[in-house]
Amino acid sequence: MDYRVQLDIFSGPLDLMLYLVKRHELDILDLPIAKITRQFSELLEVIEVLDFDMIGDFVVMASTLVEIKSRMVLPRPEEEEPEAREGDDDPRSDLVRQLIEYKKYKDVSRLLEEQAAEWQEHYPRLSDERPAEGGDPTEDRIKEVELWDLVSALSRILRRNPATNQTAIIYDDTPISTYVQRIYALVIEQGRVAFSSLFEGAYSKSKIVGIFLAILELLRHYHLRAEQPVPYGEIWVLPPLEPVDNVPPEIDQP
Repeated sequence: MDYRVQLDIFSGPLDLMLYLVKRHELDILDLPIAKITRQFSELLEVIEVLDFDMIGDFVVMASTLVEIKSRMVLPRPEEEEPEAREGDDDPRSDLVRQLIEYKKYKDVSRLLEEQAAEWQEHYPRLSDERPAEGGDPTEDRIKEVELWDLVSALSRILRRNPATNQTAIIYDDTPISTYVQRIYALVIEQGRVAFSSLFEGAYSKSKIVGIFLAILELLRHYHLRAEQPVPYGEIWVLPPLEPVDNVPPEIDQP
């Protein structure tokens, strides 16, 4: 059984780029291309393991970053005027423009979401006004933790686990629903579980990916919460704030 999966919750390479800029407090107008290319490539390895629909877009962005990096180290003609080295002749200029435009879009989108949430606190929708089906999954917010924080944490787990680099492929055919129920029961029992601890004893990529997908499922659909008290530190998985009716189905015991 192939453990590769397809996900529909990633917003695209510009979203990841903006996350890296914010995470490392980089100047969006003066991107350190070598640094951001390395970090993008590290997370690209995780995206390739997950193998979702948009992988092609991320590979294109990775190639663009490598091209920009190469162009920046090429020697410039001595007769080139200093003014020509800035602005439109900067290999990063097109990427910077795209990032600035995307940031504007994200900021406006976040503002509209906040206003909508505030409006609904005063004027809640009637039940028959609610959409019959869920919205765009790329707009999901994973509680207090960004999706890319979870992907970054998964990247660290894969890197420090030498078994995931073995050439022999070991498949784990455990259903995702089994991991969902087990993790849910553990979080409810303990009240607070470290994200990294959920992967202890997982010695194959297929099992690690299965656990990761189960965590996403619990955060998106079963009201579990994630928090990161220290920026870019350990992520903690928490139970719902209030009792809920929507819980994972019980596992059929053999």
